[in-house]
Amino acid sequence: MNNFLDFEKPIAALEGKIRDLENLDTGIDVEINDDVLKLRQKAIQLLKNTYQKLSPWQKTQVARHVDRPKLKTIIAQLFEDFTPLAGDRGFAEDHAIVGGIGRFKGQTVMVIGTEKGHDLETRLHHNFGMARPEGYRKAQRLMKMADQFGLPVLTFVDTSGAYPGIGAEERGQAEAIARSIQVSLDLRVPVIASIVGEGGSGGAIALATANKVIMFQNAIYSVISPEGCAAILWKTREKAQDAATAMKLTAQDLLGLNVIDRIVEEPLGGAQRDIPAAIASLGDAVFEELEKLMTKEPGELREERRRKFLAIGRVDGLS
Repeated sequence: MNNFLDFEKPIAALEGKIRDLENLDTGIDVEINDDVLKLRQKAIQLLKNTYQKLSPWQKTQVARHVDRPKLKTIIAQLFEDFTPLAGDRGFAEDHAIVGGIGRFKGQTVMVIGTEKGHDLETRLHHNFGMARPEGYRKAQRLMKMADQFGLPVLTFVDTSGAYPGIGAEERGQAEAIARSIQVSLDLRVPVIASIVGEGGSGGAIALATANKVIMFQNAIYSVISPEGCAAILWKTREKAQDAATAMKLTAQDLLGLNVIDRIVEEPLGGAQRDIPAAIASLGDAVFEELEKLMTKEPGELREERRRKFLAIGRVDGLS
């Protein structure tokens, strides 16, 4: 991995020394191998120490890491015979949201998720994972199709939020997000949402109104970005670190608040360091939750999902 975050600079320096030693050709391989082994052990320990005490702001940086698993990579590894379905049948195709039918461990499912892209060209193509109203209306169409044919819905969320442009507002961005939540709440099939990177604002909730919400260990999920929160409360984005701490946006915080249901552990140093292993762990978690949900009746699934979201933020003794 070549893209290191600011707090990873000591790790980057050690790994750089390891690469330099490995590339040396001095004829004294035994001594060099011993040095490399010692440095590797030191780098692993430093990585453990660093990632065991990440602050909420540092986890925000990890969640936004450019090398984290993207939706298309997740689809390629977890789903067989994936057939993409495009368009909202009303305005246009929105490439920020990718959806389609595939087989997940032998079960036919509907897959819907946000795709950020992995380089400048694909990020522009997918609008950095920020969906427009037509993207959410496409998601609604696919959810209804899944409900009609009795297919479980698996969603994957990695977005900083819905696209805030004038055109999106003119075409009913808020209504499209609200309608997606409404459609999700009404489904009679199992719905499992996975927060794999950023779960930002209503743009995330539109795809995360599920029976079970699972979340990568270093992902974040919040109503607004730390920078946006800081700009509102302190009138400066420089307070983003304080906002990240106050917002309780980490997986560990959200599990304690019953906003999410399960945390998926990432490889040491974050999912970006071993993408196949991270995706495999995610797939195992989704499969375990899906097996439990498949035993329930359609009406029970819908009622449980509604109760789950009505209970968020409720304080005992208050209506």
